[in-house]
Amino acid sequence: MSIKKQYLKSKPQVKVTFEIEKQDAQDAENISLLSEHNNWVAIELKKFKNGKFKIAENISTEERESFQFIYKATAADGREFTILPDDASSYVDNGMTDGGQNAVLQIAQ
Repeated sequence: MSIKKQYLKSKPQVKVTFEIEKQDAQDAENISLLSEHNNWVAIELKKFKNGKFKIAENISTEERESFQFIYKATAADGREFTILPDDASSYVDNGMTDGGQNAVLQIAQ
């Protein structure tokens, strides 16, 4: 898994690229990014022929210094599961009773 940040010079935004390698995706058929930066609306990652999933999002650096997110995956059999990146800035309790966590990504320069 990898998260890449590219700060835009023309706008107060950062382009964040989220990638999940085939082995990290486990047996997922599709993966969505759920994030605080867009009110937790699912954004589907593109699946490539090599099994990698990827998406890039422009995120305002004026509105926040960091944001929480998770990846929600669906397997071919319909089973849903959460994937947490191993390269997040930190992790926080997701506030649910399942004891799960959300990843946090710092975007302030």
